[in-house]
Amino acid sequence: MELRHLRYFVAVAEELHFGRAARRLGIAQPPLSQQIKALEEEIGAVFLKRTKRQVDLTAAGRVFLIEARKTLAQAEQAVRAAQRAARGEIGQLSVGFVCSAVYGKVPSIFRLMRSRYPEVSLLLQELTSEEQVEAMKKNEIDIGLIRPPLQAAESLALRVIWREPLMAALPAGNPLSLQEEIAVEELAQESFILIPRHVAPGFYDQSIRICAQAGFSPKIVQEARTTPTIVSLIAGGMGVSLLPDSLRSLQRAGVVYRPLRAPAPATDMAVLWRPDDPSPTLRSFLEIVWEVAESRTPEGQ
Repeated sequence: MELRHLRYFVAVAEELHFGRAARRLGIAQPPLSQQIKALEEEIGAVFLKRTKRQVDLTAAGRVFLIEARKTLAQAEQAVRAAQRAARGEIGQLSVGFVCSAVYGKVPSIFRLMRSRYPEVSLLLQELTSEEQVEAMKKNEIDIGLIRPPLQAAESLALRVIWREPLMAALPAGNPLSLQEEIAVEELAQESFILIPRHVAPGFYDQSIRICAQAGFSPKIVQEARTTPTIVSLIAGGMGVSLLPDSLRSLQRAGVVYRPLRAPAPATDMAVLWRPDDPSPTLRSFLEIVWEVAESRTPEGQ
């Protein structure tokens, strides 16, 4: 039995007339009668009482009509679902992101994805950039939002989506907090709080390099794995740090953010994915990433 046999039967059952049903289906009447007869023989039940003047449903025919309609509706639903999945409109996507990403444009990506594709389930995982590389190689995440540079990511596709300046984050009582902007060399005598190198080697090395270019080696007194923890330690007067400008939205009593004097160093946000991944849902997510990256939406909006 095929779906077309169910369509033939439903047409006859609804029309209760072989001629009208044949015209509705766009086929000749004799083949339609033959297909209905073959269907009855295959199932072993008579569905239609035929007379010269009329066609009526038997008890078995009435039950079969209900189930046939359900089956056809389910088949149509399956086709629509498959078509939507092929367009990336439904499915599941595992997304890794670095902690600092949630203070920039990344939340706009998530909001737009959920608004445009409400039937795509986003599984979000906060991971360091290096952890995302490993997770992607193990197929544990589908896409990552990271801060380059990365190590051992040659087999993966990477594209920078925006760049933002670094700023100085200082305790509110620090004399430098009274300035409108700060030159990096003015931080030479300060105690620094940094993310450990094994957690974010790219960002750690960049911070060290920025200080070296300003003529000093930073005195690192404390390390913390996440930027909110760094900000909390700064609020406690433990030291200063260089952070992405988007973290201005992370307001904390006792912390002051100041821009660095031009030319200010910058940090990149990038998207990472497997170039051979054929997932339409991944392509839908990437399209939204490009859209948000090219928009003029302020950081954190």
